[in-house]
Amino acid sequence: MAEHAGVLGRPIAHSLSPILHRAAYAELGLDWSYEAIECGVAELPATVAQRADWAGFSATMPLKHALLDVAAEVRPIAATVGSANTLLRGPDGWIAENTDVAGIVAALAEHSVAPATVTVLGAGGTAQAMLAALLAVGVEECTVLARDPTRAAALLATAERLGLRVRVDHLDNAAAALTADLVASTLPPGAADRLAEHIWRPHQSVFDVVYTPWPTPFVASAARAGARVVSGALMLLHQAAVQVALMTGHEAPVVAMRAALAHVAPDCGI
Repeated sequence: MAEHAGVLGRPIAHSLSPILHRAAYAELGLDWSYEAIECGVAELPATVAQRADWAGFSATMPLKHALLDVAAEVRPIAATVGSANTLLRGPDGWIAENTDVAGIVAALAEHSVAPATVTVLGAGGTAQAMLAALLAVGVEECTVLARDPTRAAALLATAERLGLRVRVDHLDNAAAALTADLVASTLPPGAADRLAEHIWRPHQSVFDVVYTPWPTPFVASAARAGARVVSGALMLLHQAAVQVALMTGHEAPVVAMRAALAHVAPDCGI
């Protein structure tokens, strides 16, 4: 039976989600379509209401908080994190879910990153998911470096719900917290470039949710120092795999999805 799904966001033309989901449908033999739909916060309620019979949606910025407002049900992980990146069709309306957490956990696992100390860059919706992922891998406290620490209230609320101890400080190239075992950037493209001059150490791991172009200046500087680097493309791949499973009811064909991503973005770090 034909179904429809899609990804929502603004801007959305750059999204690689259609590549991943369409590859999964092809491998699974499903007659499904997946569209990229330009959509901001103001248009979100009407956009999803007009497509109430669709199987579900992926969502990127600036919609990760707004998804909670259009959902009839919010799954526990999305409620705890305080942001969502997935809408699923439910019997009583849309169900909000967060697959970013699973995506981050899987991305770190691929590179055997098991940090004792962690610093997160940024305080937005992806940073909230990062906190939940850190707790899932056994980290109980971390530092958050934000461009504007006064806007970290939602992130601190997430930390409180998780029981994670978080210290928020200002993002600065000389911040002592940048010596952590893992430095994970959830900042938008270009925002972490200021750290390209930082002196990294070989024992460190650096994760950047930005994967195009790859490597980012931030990641490239760490790689030159011998640090382990993790691309956000891995997070994209693994969170999409969870979405495919949730929407279709089939185990996601991760190998086929990875191959499709590598074909269109061979330098994305996967």
